[in-house]
Amino acid sequence: MRQESISPPLSHHIPAIFSIFSNLIAAESTRHGGVSPIPFASLNLGINTSDDPANVDENRRRFFAAIGAADGTFASAHQVHGMDILYTTEPGRFNGYDALITNQPGLLIGVTVADCVPILIYDHANKAVAAIHAGWRGTVGAIVTKTLTRMHQQFGTTPAQCYAYVGTCIDECSFEVGPEVADQFDATFKREDTQTGKAYIDLKKANAQFLLDFGIPEAQIERSPFSTVLNNSTYFSYRAEHGQTGRMLAVIAIKGN
Repeated sequence: MRQESISPPLSHHIPAIFSIFSNLIAAESTRHGGVSPIPFASLNLGINTSDDPANVDENRRRFFAAIGAADGTFASAHQVHGMDILYTTEPGRFNGYDALITNQPGLLIGVTVADCVPILIYDHANKAVAAIHAGWRGTVGAIVTKTLTRMHQQFGTTPAQCYAYVGTCIDECSFEVGPEVADQFDATFKREDTQTGKAYIDLKKANAQFLLDFGIPEAQIERSPFSTVLNNSTYFSYRAEHGQTGRMLAVIAIKGN
């Protein structure tokens, strides 16, 4: 009897919304295909973890190779759950930014996540991209709107020409918060359990709404169907794994000449 071969789990997911653009690289990593041991098993791409840096370097090399990005052309930031946005044309790791934008061909930009929301944006008309990290603070502070406004100022970005992906993050049924957090969200994005009194926040829906409010057509916005908690075997979750876990990357770039 012939046995079926089983393909290994994928190291990354490519958002369908960007698949029509042959000049674009866009992906979010999973936890599969790396060399890191438990609790970082296995494709930990996070520098600020207690994993061996050599493991993270190898994992990043594998991930960049898998998505067709040249090693050494990556720009990211030490994220601080703030509102600052970096326009960059050079690779490197910068300090204190939670969103990056660029129109430099060949420069990959990205954010690290393990429950927070990654948002990737492509301005098709002006050939510019953005990578945004939005936890609950970034969501309350409307970092998505701020980034789109900055893209309009920097590149002339208009909503009709934008395509966006709201990536894999903690799901609403898992993101229980206290009143000090819940009170900062509009009722549209929170659910209160009348029996327990607990509140739950839908970060994915809230950040997608910012894209819609800016004017990006709904047909040009994709939301990940996955959850870092419910799909914890495929994605890292800081909350589900009690802080001892790896990090994913969500990245985007316009291909170089």
